[in-house]
Amino acid sequence: MANANVRLRSIVKHFESLPDPRHQRNRRHLLIDVITLAVCGVIVGCDGPTAIEHWAKAKEDWWKKLLALPNGIPSRDCIRRVLSALKPEAFQSCFQSWIVSLVSEDENIRPTIAIDGKSMRRSHDRSRGLGPLHLVSAWLSEQGLSLGQVATEEKSNEITAIPELIDRIDVKGAIVTIDAMGCQKEIAKKIIDAKGDYVLAVKDNQPTLHDAIKDLFSDERQYDLLKMQHRQHQTSEKGHGRIDDRCHVLAKIPRNAFWKDAWPGATAVGMAVRTTQKCDGTTSGDVRYFISSCYLSGERFAQAVRGHWGIENSLHWVLDVTFDEDQSRTRDRRMVDNLSWLRRFAISLLKRHPSKNSIVGKSRIAGWNNDFLMEVLMAQGV
Repeated sequence: MANANVRLRSIVKHFESLPDPRHQRNRRHLLIDVITLAVCGVIVGCDGPTAIEHWAKAKEDWWKKLLALPNGIPSRDCIRRVLSALKPEAFQSCFQSWIVSLVSEDENIRPTIAIDGKSMRRSHDRSRGLGPLHLVSAWLSEQGLSLGQVATEEKSNEITAIPELIDRIDVKGAIVTIDAMGCQKEIAKKIIDAKGDYVLAVKDNQPTLHDAIKDLFSDERQYDLLKMQHRQHQTSEKGHGRIDDRCHVLAKIPRNAFWKDAWPGATAVGMAVRTTQKCDGTTSGDVRYFISSCYLSGERFAQAVRGHWGIENSLHWVLDVTFDEDQSRTRDRRMVDNLSWLRRFAISLLKRHPSKNSIVGKSRIAGWNNDFLMEVLMAQGV
């Protein structure tokens, strides 16, 4: 138990600066107690305040040895009020030092930060004329770690949410990858000003740039491409009844490209080609184009491009399958934002535990086994 106290205190310190949003007369429970129970409750799979209260009460004797709990386990209404009152930006900022303590630096690998959005499908509130809340998240691809998120009312507002998210996290020295919606000159400048680099997907929402890159890599320009500085990387993978052949090419932008100066820091453009041969003999393929502020090796460019989809496979998919996030009917905007952030951070902690179990398996074990829960909270070895 003494060891658990030490571990918990090392986590609690990150929230000491968090201002209590409640009126003085309503503070029957310590803010840090409510936050700790909420963090741990989400880790073990609780979907909201009611489940957090029930789980905490089932372990009340254990929690009383770790937390002050002057008036016992907080009620679901207390937990709901706190999560609805906390400003998401202030709440997330308290996690920053915790996140920094989890990041292991490798001088040989530049970190890749994938930024992408996800809609909370059941969070709409028709009585107030509100559609589903859309969350834009930052994901440290190599380490499977959530860095932050920004909520917006519409998917189309990602363009304004991304710069705010970049302000909240540290992108210095990192490669930031964003899908085509985030391919904007202002966003490119924001990343460069923050001393990061970018690899942005390019589609028809930037028609001039898209057509220029497509022309550069066209069959008719292959001879010109061979004379340009370029790097490439090819792979062939067999599995799931198909063969996937991929070719990634990154070329330095020609000096005479009329569109180059319009994109802050632009250095190279890339192409990713995938050809899939199925077991029935049919083939399919796709081609994607990119603009980059850094001239990477062919292999590193491929890693950045493919690593971007880790936010879909390792975060968004897990949120829906393990935490059933798409079915959450929480309507309060702040609570949706704060609970969503706790789920994302819980996934990061669960992924980092060395157990061979799945994310859902680790979550269940943490709910049953107090020592395992403490190990997940520390997230750095057992």
